Amino acid sequence: MQKHFYPLTPDLWPAFEDLFGKQGACYGCWCTYFRQPPAVRRGSTGRRNKDVIKTRIDVGPPPGLLAFRGDEAVGWMQIGPRADVPEWNSVRRSSAPLDTADAGDPAMWAISCFFVRKSARGQGITHGLVNAGISFARENGARVVEACPMDQSNDTSGMALFVGSTRVFERAGFKEVALRRKGRPLMRLEL
Repeated sequence: MQKHFYPLTPDLWPAFEDLFGKQGACYGCWCTYFRQPPAVRRGSTGRRNKDVIKTRIDVGPPPGLLAFRGDEAVGWMQIGPRADVPEWNSVRRSSAPLDTADAGDPAMWAISCFFVRKSARGQGITHGLVNAGISFARENGARVVEACPMDQSNDTSGMALFVGSTRVFERAGFKEVALRRKGRPLMRLEL
């Protein structure tokens, strides 16, 4: 069955909510990990995180892409300007920008998170999301897209690869620009 990729707009909220399930994927994160400072995250609940991402989606612009197989959402990728995911820019993270000014530059984009429905894993959803994301970024004024994936994960559930796999980004043309922690390269694609 053919896959389709769409920016996450308010009308697609029901599909996103269904994809993330009752717990909100990744133990109630609702893809807010890089959006909130640690102190807020520690005191947060799945319900609050759901409200945070719902509000973000309602306000726009789309904070990422949904992958569909037929009418069912099977994957999600958070992509947008680095400023939209402030914790991804922290100097303590492997994903920190090479130049601190990049954190606020609207043309410097980041792919920071993925979630793929368990029944759809291993079927190229992540590859499709990255390729669709490159087009989405280009169409919305990005000149650079960065990612900070993992080389490998021993987690058989695939949950640990929420930042993506290095192999996926290499196939899409991303190049390593920094290695601050073994197995977590900062990768970049110039558009």
